[in-house]
Amino acid sequence: MGFATGFASLDVSLDALREVAAAVPADAWDRPTPCARWNVAQVLRHAAGDQLGFAAFLTGGQGPDFDPFDPSAEGGADIPALVERAVAASAEAWVAVDPEAAKVAVPVPPNEMTARLGADACALDAAVHAWDVAVAIGRPSPLTPELARELKAAAVRFVEPLRAYGAYADVVPGEDGDPVADLLRYLGRNPSL
Repeated sequence: MGFATGFASLDVSLDALREVAAAVPADAWDRPTPCARWNVAQVLRHAAGDQLGFAAFLTGGQGPDFDPFDPSAEGGADIPALVERAVAASAEAWVAVDPEAAKVAVPVPPNEMTARLGADACALDAAVHAWDVAVAIGRPSPLTPELARELKAAAVRFVEPLRAYGAYADVVPGEDGDPVADLLRYLGRNPSL
């Protein structure tokens, strides 16, 4: 089942996050990920919390009932269901947003963006964490060159101020013309994992 939010990159990214969460083997929750201090369970809980945060900002509703920046490392069958609920809530919230809106509330500072940039920020979070988990469990990358180009164009508009707070690692040096690798390096990830 695909999403139809009115924001194509967001639809693809939410699907990728949901699919990778459902594909985690029972013995893989504690595997390390490209997110230095977090295992698979933590990355997926964090990503779900972020999606619930976007939904809450857009609707004025309740956000996650846990701290997405201090997620539990314990694995379990509840995680795919949590991710499913979170991406569904996010998609439902974005469906109600006019793609041409000049301002929408988002959990990413400065907490207001155009609808398109906000949707891309939400998509970036889902897609990159889907990549983190895919790498950890040995699945193919959910990032395509087209998606990576679009998300990188958005990322350069809001990532830099967040690096100072540890939300993103330093840029990983390198250049090879690959849009996926370029996006991952910009976000502080090693694309050769």
